[in-house]
Amino acid sequence: MRLDKYLCQNTKLTRSLAKKAISSGQISVNIKCVKNPAFKVKLNDEVFYSGDQISTLGHRYLMLNKPLGYICSTEDEVHPSVLNLIDIDKRERLHIVGRLDVDTTGLVLITDDGQWSHRITSPKRNCQKSYQVDLAENISADIIERFKKGLLLKNELKPTLPAQLVIQSKKKALLSIQEGRYHQVKRMFAALGNHVEALHRISIGRITLDAQLADGEWRYLTKDEMISMN
Repeated sequence: MRLDKYLCQNTKLTRSLAKKAISSGQISVNIKCVKNPAFKVKLNDEVFYSGDQISTLGHRYLMLNKPLGYICSTEDEVHPSVLNLIDIDKRERLHIVGRLDVDTTGLVLITDDGQWSHRITSPKRNCQKSYQVDLAENISADIIERFKKGLLLKNELKPTLPAQLVIQSKKKALLSIQEGRYHQVKRMFAALGNHVEALHRISIGRITLDAQLADGEWRYLTKDEMISMN
């Protein structure tokens, strides 16, 4: 990797400030001063800025308990981006793994590892996602089988993949699906004449939302959590 790019990725320096630091002799690689911004930094090289060694950021993996009113976008639109809740260096390098609607809460995964997020969101993987669902009308037990068989949603030609529904009370259920179609959970219940009043995602694959995270709080994934999605 070019030295100026390496500095931008692993420090708070912009590209222009990185080039100034290099040309002014503030950067050394393996104890030798380097003034060429195009110098190639190798994997095991030790890079120093004003005498302090630079630690590479590496890939980062986070879970967030998304609150109401935020969107799963890297930029603010009508509503603020969930990334506003993340206090972290190089936040602009992060992206959201899958999405939740502005009125849906719960588990959101965030990373700067494109390959890792692709493995999770790829339709071929059929990654299981579980939701706590609050409904407007009572739930009848006979719809469990209908979710298992798949539902044909409005304006679609193929039914949904088999889904698992666990009825918890008259108007509360736990739903696990393998897909991520547009507004899928809401449309599945709408197809059966019910309306979703609140939706909260509790798990993606083997990663479950940390019960200790309040609305809007986040933490890094553990190594086991991160590897579970490989």
